[in-house]
Amino acid sequence: MSRQRPGRAVVTGIGVIAPNGSSADAYGKSVREGLAVLDRITREGCEHLPLKVAGEVRGFDASALIEERFLVQTDRFSHFAMAAASLALDDAGLGRAASEEPFSIGVVTAAGSGGGEFGQRELQKLWGQGSKFVGPYQSIAWFYAASTGQISIRGGFKGPCGVVASDEAGGLDSLAHAARAVRRGTGVMVVGAAEAPLAPYSMVCQLGYPELSTVEEPDRAYRPFTGAACGFVPAEGGAMLVVEDETRARDRGAAVRATVAGHGATFTGASRWELSREGLARAIRVALDEADCAPEEIDVVFADALGVPEADRAEALAIADALGAHGTRVPVTAPKTGFGRAYCGAPVLDTVAAVLAMEQGLVPPTPNVFDIDHDIDLVMSRARPAELRTALVLSRGLMGSNAALVVRRGGDSAR
Repeated sequence: MSRQRPGRAVVTGIGVIAPNGSSADAYGKSVREGLAVLDRITREGCEHLPLKVAGEVRGFDASALIEERFLVQTDRFSHFAMAAASLALDDAGLGRAASEEPFSIGVVTAAGSGGGEFGQRELQKLWGQGSKFVGPYQSIAWFYAASTGQISIRGGFKGPCGVVASDEAGGLDSLAHAARAVRRGTGVMVVGAAEAPLAPYSMVCQLGYPELSTVEEPDRAYRPFTGAACGFVPAEGGAMLVVEDETRARDRGAAVRATVAGHGATFTGASRWELSREGLARAIRVALDEADCAPEEIDVVFADALGVPEADRAEALAIADALGAHGTRVPVTAPKTGFGRAYCGAPVLDTVAAVLAMEQGLVPPTPNVFDIDHDIDLVMSRARPAELRTALVLSRGLMGSNAALVVRRGGDSAR
């Protein structure tokens, strides 16, 4: 019997661990209501650092969600990823999938900083107590590929696995990798990103970024597209999705929540924000072409929203360059201003927000932003009702990567 040709790559499961909610429902409610949860950093050892405000995942009990044997060999960023992956698999109804067909399930994650907290702890033991006190898991827990490895081991997944290291934009690139794996014949991909950049060592590393906001007032620290833009606020957490072949999903009765329709990626150099205009516009055009999507079909744009004046201007112009006249009319939003920018996890959280927005028919607001300096239709103050069938998600990395992703509602195809 001939093998059935793979269909479209669709989202069937969502798992979220974020500062504003540790489930898709809680996160969606917070985003929809425009809740702002940025606050003063409370992590031990960070009191003396100039970075004062961030999006912390508070009340997260890893031991309640993950087995002890995995906890002891992994960092907080992998704890977030494993927990979110479990939530996504449950949402997709694939709790027993690995035991039935392990070679049909793969994993791909994106990572920026890796396991800084675990690494710092073990290095303190090395210099404070000696090499005999350093645990063997120091060799793997800090590694940027640790989340992919641990999710696959924990779930028994033996399909294609990988990790993407392409700045913050890697979150969108990982979704593209997963979609392409599905189109090549892999049944299911567990995909996404989670970060934990708020340990003292990790925070010191970030202080070298000129784009980082050191404003001490939480409601003023991250205000992209405004005259008061002063940089971005970091966050921990992220999201994992289940992406699978549409035919397979429908055959097993799974709900199709979105279609991964198109992706584009470019590189324009570290902190060269004026060049990101051209690079981001190019990425948008490539994503639209792959999705067979006309510019006027985009119903909402989830912006990168760095919060740096030059970068914000470049992004607003890139949207106009790629979408033409529609670029000044289409609703634009940046929910992350309410909970922070979780590096590689940020665009995955934006993709989740886009899927939920299309399901709910509401464009979420951009918290803490009340006036703008750019020619875009930024949604502020409260959610805006709208029929949403196609969303565009944008991301740029501090090292120069740009990415765009087109997602369509449920099983919708081109209009």
